[in-house]
Amino acid sequence: MAMQCERPGDTRYHVDRIKGMLSEAMDHARHDVECVDDPEAKAMFETTAEVLGGLRQAYERFERGSTPARR
Repeated sequence: MAMQCERPGDTRYHVDRIKGMLSEAMDHARHDVECVDDPEAKAMFETTAEVLGGLRQAYERFERGSTPARR
């Protein structure tokens, strides 16, 4: 089943929405580091948060127009 596109053509809306989702998942992963005792799980959650943070930064660069494709 395909998702229906909300606000087609509104790039800013979609970028903001994905950034919010990435931030929420990143915060959740960082919180979960404190909720488990398993060192391997802690490392996995912290790595997840770092990767999601990098993706969020990519979206922020896109918004500023500072990605290589937008120069």
